[in-house]
Amino acid sequence: MKAITTRLRYLLVLLLAAAWVAGPCRAPSGGGDDAEAGGASSGPRVLRVYSALDPNETKIYFSEYEKYTAARGEPVKMQWVRLSSGGVLSRVTQEKGKPSMGLWFGGPSTDFIDAAQNGLLEPYRPAIKGFSLDPQMHDPKWRWTGFYFGAIGFASNRNMLERLGLDPPQSWKDLLDPRYENNVSVAYPYQSGTAYTVLSSLAQSMGEGPALDYLRALDRNVHHYNKSGSACVTQAGLGEVAACVAFSHDILKKGPGQGFPVALSFPADGTGFEIGAMALIKNGPDHDEARRFMNWALGRQAQSLMQQWYRIPLNPHAERAQGIVPATELNLIRYDAIKAGKDKRRLIEEWRLATGQ
Repeated sequence: MKAITTRLRYLLVLLLAAAWVAGPCRAPSGGGDDAEAGGASSGPRVLRVYSALDPNETKIYFSEYEKYTAARGEPVKMQWVRLSSGGVLSRVTQEKGKPSMGLWFGGPSTDFIDAAQNGLLEPYRPAIKGFSLDPQMHDPKWRWTGFYFGAIGFASNRNMLERLGLDPPQSWKDLLDPRYENNVSVAYPYQSGTAYTVLSSLAQSMGEGPALDYLRALDRNVHHYNKSGSACVTQAGLGEVAACVAFSHDILKKGPGQGFPVALSFPADGTGFEIGAMALIKNGPDHDEARRFMNWALGRQAQSLMQQWYRIPLNPHAERAQGIVPATELNLIRYDAIKAGKDKRRLIEEWRLATGQ
């Protein structure tokens, strides 16, 4: 086994930088790699969080929030654990009734929908100023709230493609080319929210049967699977694989943004997307602080920080990354996140049967 609708188009400006753009941390800011807790708090006010964002990106928001609260004379210290979105869902499920963290920050809404259906989240409607969220961007009962948008794309190593005689992939079928044998990297959909977004998007756009047939065929070209959806971008940049599938903001930040010869492209035959979310974990600690953080996270200051990771904020007043590509240039599928959340456990089992993973 290989280890390791339309309304959205005008409510969201899909901010994607042009194709060739440009360990645990110390306390008190907190942070760490998978399953490792962040820094210990030295003050009386603490917010304990599971983050499904990249640890380096997590530090951007959490350190800024610490500065923000300190400037207001009400300092808060962030203690956090970084896991993939699927890992957070598994951890919160295991801890049901006595969770160690009070806030879940980041990851596709499909995982939050799964958690909400299983009674793991507590409702909270953030105090939003100057704009409103479309119904697709939050749970009907406010058990989760969206705060960013992202589209699935392809990352490919230019140098390796040249050696293989390939162009950057422009369709899902392109990744089935025999020249990609052992040269594609993706993540496990039962551990990665990114990978489950890919699985559910294909199931909705192709139909479940054809999508599973496609993923079974793609498995023959997969060099390895990852726990994290964004890990493959670095692997493509280093030349460990020729191509991978990830969210476009991760591709831009961890590919060309780090000086790697990585090209970003999108499937012309349709791509999926996520509404990234945050939520209170039911019966968790620090809920008063978590509510204040959620309010801040939707404000202009916090949302403007997302340009550092080429992420797409939902606040229309936020500053945005340079070099944008309009949503009209992408073929976004009619993605039903509610259906994806409801179908998750069954679809993952079908995927495992199809691929043997």
